[in-house]
Amino acid sequence: MGVMATAVRLSRSGPGEVIARVTLDRPDVHNAFDASVIAELAANFAALAREAPTALRAVVLAGEGASFCAGADIDWMRAAMQLDVEGNEQDAMAMAEMFETIDTCPVPVIARVQGAALGGGMGLCAVADLVIAESGARFGFTETRLGILPAVIAPFVIAKIGESNARALFPGGRRFDATRAQRIGLVHEVVEGEAALDAAVDSAVADILAAGPTAARAAKSIVREVRGLGHGSSKWHTARVIARQRTSAEAQEGFRAFQEKRRPGWAPEPDA
Repeated sequence: MGVMATAVRLSRSGPGEVIARVTLDRPDVHNAFDASVIAELAANFAALAREAPTALRAVVLAGEGASFCAGADIDWMRAAMQLDVEGNEQDAMAMAEMFETIDTCPVPVIARVQGAALGGGMGLCAVADLVIAESGARFGFTETRLGILPAVIAPFVIAKIGESNARALFPGGRRFDATRAQRIGLVHEVVEGEAALDAAVDSAVADILAAGPTAARAAKSIVREVRGLGHGSSKWHTARVIARQRTSAEAQEGFRAFQEKRRPGWAPEPDA
């Protein structure tokens, strides 16, 4: 038996291999989702989540070929149409858990978006922390055009773009450009061409490597932690978090390095 083709490719780079790159690798179908893509994305991110702050400092999420991710695979959807309600619920739960796994990944996740990001591809943009798109990229919640709806991705997308934009875009399913995607907060940076896209991703990774490894993770998780807390609770929570971080060895080193006008121990050499 030959080696089974994987739908998702994982590679490492950077000083000490601290950068992980998770690449959807089904370019022939524009990296469309099916059961294998969902299972492999979930497994990869679950494994990455267990790595120590100094071992894994950033994740780049990308799509091989012409598109980032063009939504659900037609054959997979056709098979889902044959399932009963319970079978469809299990399918949808597997997808929801995959998005949840990426959303709760403790390290910063950067999405590199080109071509098309539709349907579930919009969900991936929503669960990434920083989304950098090539100016020709096209976006859309295209589900209603097929008689379905953006349900599983909804909690992640609404947290990202707000109810007003979701209500405007969900029902009609119109595709829109990177400029509008940036205006609604789904995309953070728009650049011209693939070379500029790679340069912008590298620059974003460099920013994260300049930050303290535990500080960067704590800064990501504080956003989730204060969500839904009342003012009193969040005041106490944030005071506790900063007090704990300030007394850490990492913060002591960061402050010392600042005073001594040198790079802190966690920051790579400028030419690395």
